[in-house]
Amino acid sequence: MSATSLPLPLRSRLLGRDVVRLGTTGLRARPTRAVLSALGIAIGIAAMIAVVGISSSSQARLNDQLDALGTNLLTATAGHDIMGEQTTLPADTLGKVGMIEDVESASTAAVLPVPVYRSSLSDPAATGGISAMVADPSLLDTVSGTMRSGTWLSPATSRFPAVVLGSDAAERLGVVTPGTQVWLGGSYFTVVGILDPVALAPELDSAALVGSDVATRLLAFDGSPTKIYERSADEAVDRVRQLLGPTVSPEAPGEVTVSRPSDALAAKQAADQAFTGLLVGLGSVALLVGGIGVANTMIISVLERRREIGLRRSLGATRWHVLVQFLAEALLLSTLGGLVGCGVGASVTAAMAVANGWPFALPLATLLVAVAMTLVIGAVAGLYPALRAARTPPTAALGS
Repeated sequence: MSATSLPLPLRSRLLGRDVVRLGTTGLRARPTRAVLSALGIAIGIAAMIAVVGISSSSQARLNDQLDALGTNLLTATAGHDIMGEQTTLPADTLGKVGMIEDVESASTAAVLPVPVYRSSLSDPAATGGISAMVADPSLLDTVSGTMRSGTWLSPATSRFPAVVLGSDAAERLGVVTPGTQVWLGGSYFTVVGILDPVALAPELDSAALVGSDVATRLLAFDGSPTKIYERSADEAVDRVRQLLGPTVSPEAPGEVTVSRPSDALAAKQAADQAFTGLLVGLGSVALLVGGIGVANTMIISVLERRREIGLRRSLGATRWHVLVQFLAEALLLSTLGGLVGCGVGASVTAAMAVANGWPFALPLATLLVAVAMTLVIGAVAGLYPALRAARTPPTAALGS
């Protein structure tokens, strides 16, 4: 038979299922080492997923809160004159603000310079940071507040020594239920209600709120408000904001400070987002350490399996086959850690959301990016060990 008639040797092929089987060989042979190597990747991914998930859930909670409370609340307070002296709002401020077009509701509160104690026998120095305030009957609706227990001030109770405590004020005074009496400005006032925390007016949380009639009669209230709360149509907020100062104080509009409480909540969330970025950076460092661990594991695996490599090369495996085998092993190792990390991170996010009463919000894109990162890390970490394995000559491997 002539040389030209000899059949050509079949080209060696490596099927996809063979790649997976060969890639898992090293992992199944040394499961403890594989688990410890994947653990580094899992910790890094879990940290990043949890940080992003918790931040997203917190943001979702804020959005829900703002949707419920509204972003159309504006407040106006007395500022300082050109000499730096504290100014006061006119007694007719509420009436003026109510005349502005598109204003839907308005209410006032005034801080009184009188102490609030649990009883007349309390230490005069133990004020607890509680302030006495005069509140309009419409204040609760204007700030979207809710009652924890009891009732809000009404035109009837405003004439009597009745008080509504903010959530912090009630806690500091040790008041749990309405009906208790507190010592306010030298007289006993009966607690008729306790507020829930007021997100858009946190100053009310540490206040003892009384009606204007009893404040005028017993606490020397002069009728001048300290702060005005105003709600307008959403599309008119910016215009009303510009008109509040000139309306309240036409002679010196610059002495009136106008703010939007929802902006403070948004600013707080922005600060939390900056802190989230720092934590994501720390998670990336843990992920990098995990990648180094995978690379170290793969290098040791190549050194330990030189005989296996040589035998496969002798039986017809090409350098490409060996390269793909060890690269697949690194990818599987890092992907295993990434999937476990995604599960742990999502579980931590869910637990935090349930514990804080937040909606669970974990963007799907975050999980996809996390898995993609583990694939990239596995490829980078396994490339050098795979190349080193592929370059091992069959004779050197069999003779080692």
